[in-house]
Amino acid sequence: MKIAVASVGTEVGGHFGHCEHFRIYTAVDGKIMGEELVQNPEHKPGFLPGFLGDMGVEVVIAGGMGAHAVSLFGERNIQIVTGVQGDARTAVEQYLKGELKSTGAVCQHHDHDHEHHHEHHCGGHHE
Repeated sequence: MKIAVASVGTEVGGHFGHCEHFRIYTAVDGKIMGEELVQNPEHKPGFLPGFLGDMGVEVVIAGGMGAHAVSLFGERNIQIVTGVQGDARTAVEQYLKGELKSTGAVCQHHDHDHEHHHEHHCGGHHE
């Protein structure tokens, strides 16, 4: 599988669309077999999900992401993990072990249960 990390240097970038480059990791049987550095071609709305999807990326790791990109990745069945900080390769290794959890730096879940919708706070967790 291919995992893309929006990165600045060797760290996970704070915002997906404004990162310097993407580190594309190829993983086989839960181990990183290859790493490729791809420059962020440009930030224009709606471009990057297709750009990464066409490369065969199945998972995207980033610090944060705009709602438009989230919905486009969703349309392509690409998994997003947001709210990630620190070293890019370490994040991928944690993801492969099932230890990397998305903090949902963008709300992807809509609560359709109207009785409890007031209890659902989108992005209300700040650490």
